[in-house]
Amino acid sequence: MLAALTVLGWLMVLPLLAIFAEALRHGLAFYLQAIREPDTLAAVRLTLTVAAIAVPLNMVFGVAAAWSMAHFEFRGKTWLGALIDLPFSISPVVCGMVLILVYGKDGWLGSWLEAQGLQVIFAMPGLVLATVLVTLPYVARELIPLMQAQGSDQEEAALTLGASGWQIFFRVTLPRVRWALLYGVLLCNARAMGEFGAVYVVSGHLRGLTNTLPLQVDQLSQENFSAAFAVASLLALLTVLTLGIKRLVEWRHGGELRANT
Repeated sequence: MLAALTVLGWLMVLPLLAIFAEALRHGLAFYLQAIREPDTLAAVRLTLTVAAIAVPLNMVFGVAAAWSMAHFEFRGKTWLGALIDLPFSISPVVCGMVLILVYGKDGWLGSWLEAQGLQVIFAMPGLVLATVLVTLPYVARELIPLMQAQGSDQEEAALTLGASGWQIFFRVTLPRVRWALLYGVLLCNARAMGEFGAVYVVSGHLRGLTNTLPLQVDQLSQENFSAAFAVASLLALLTVLTLGIKRLVEWRHGGELRANT
């Protein structure tokens, strides 16, 4: 127990404290000024916008994939499970390079997209695609084990009583998995806001245009170390807030979740 707490302290608590200590080293006025820089505010808005698009998309995909994996037998089911896990096993940088290969100016669809007046790479769509790709498994992998453990008995009973597919989903399945879904969404959101590798590849590093918060921290670290830590503290606060919400939900509804399983 003591050894585990010591390792966590050195690897997590101490670096987190160091971020805020360095961010506030020059005083609160400097800290607020660094955060209020136009490029930083643009990075905050872009990060929140990308997460606001990517997380709901992955929530819909995760629910659909978990429903299919847990309640149906079909050809290619094993392959679907492997594809869901694929972003866990490959580097985010590789994910970004794949998107450039497909959607870049010289990529497979580059000429067609250019003819349509559409830009994916080095623009908002590329950031969203990269974020969706690397956060794809989080919601699905939170739901699949729970749905498989719960089985299909209640859904089959509702079907024999004449309920439609949508009624079964919204009135039977969703209430039983809603807290697991929330956990997955929170984890997906935290990963989306903190994504660096894939976004770095497809962003073009355009300040005020395609720089998310992690990219803004990276650029500031080469120019103004304390300002970089000030911006990094925003990401740390978002992470702590996400974990706090997750723990609150577990504390208030953990018994209900265990009862559903």
